[in-house]
Amino acid sequence: MNKFIYTIDNKRYHTLNYYYLKKYGFKVFKIPLDAGFSCPNIDKGAPCIYCDKTGSSAFPEIKNEDLLTQFSYGVKVMTKKWTGKYIGYFQAHSNTYAPLAILKEKYELILQQDNVIGLSIATRCDAITEDVYSYLSELNKNCDLTIELGLQSINENTTNLIQRGHSLKQFEEAVFKFKTAGIKVVVHIINGLPYEKKTDMLKTIIYLNQLKIDGIKIHMLFLERGTLISKLFEERHLKLLTKDEYIDIVISQLEILDPEIVIHRITGDPNKENLIAPTWLLKKTILLNDIDKEMANRDTWQGKYYKKTNFCLVFLR
Repeated sequence: MNKFIYTIDNKRYHTLNYYYLKKYGFKVFKIPLDAGFSCPNIDKGAPCIYCDKTGSSAFPEIKNEDLLTQFSYGVKVMTKKWTGKYIGYFQAHSNTYAPLAILKEKYELILQQDNVIGLSIATRCDAITEDVYSYLSELNKNCDLTIELGLQSINENTTNLIQRGHSLKQFEEAVFKFKTAGIKVVVHIINGLPYEKKTDMLKTIIYLNQLKIDGIKIHMLFLERGTLISKLFEERHLKLLTKDEYIDIVISQLEILDPEIVIHRITGDPNKENLIAPTWLLKKTILLNDIDKEMANRDTWQGKYYKKTNFCLVFLR
């Protein structure tokens, strides 16, 4: 019997699908968009070493089209499988990294489209000005707004190595400002970064519990052609996590994660044409099923040990 309360299926973690169905009573899905923004690191000539040229664009084949063309394309893709309403997902690069007038034009264009109930805006904590904070606080009163912030790891050695380019203090300040304004915050982390151990990845989860974030995206590090990190792995003969290692780490993270935190993603979606390794990430459905099976085998669920995280923090130290 599944003992996890935030579920309507076999999942033992708090899925985004469950969250939206409980909140709205109907299917909601995100339409990924590339608004043509850059990011501070790219402009400084020092991008994060895992960054590809598309900025994680979900539909690279249309990334150069205008926003409405991208939106229509995404709707067509999604409605082949489901019917429902939409969240405009500003995904590629840092989507608050522009003058306020430009941001307002792009955000509000998508909000005007039929069946759009909100926005999800991916950005960096060091790419948000005070006037943008103020505008987003007002926008949040009229739509379902979520801000996605990249963190990746709390290990300073790791963030220096990957050229993250901002401090943990800057990240905390951004989370605090958004949460104070009542804006939902989703945080991105990456498992399997160079030289990190399982304990490092668990410490990142415990840290995020303390910040009371609303959602999390868990990614597996993968290597793509043309990225600096692929060269690093080759030069230093580094190893990626195996599939079994990744599954074990994710489950351990879920076990200590606050059960109210929504899981927006539990693996990555690499571009098949650019992917070097690991190729098992291309079989996403199999990976998700294997996580479900292993959680059932262990009779575990998200938050099983959440109330013991103070003990966990002492143990990990």
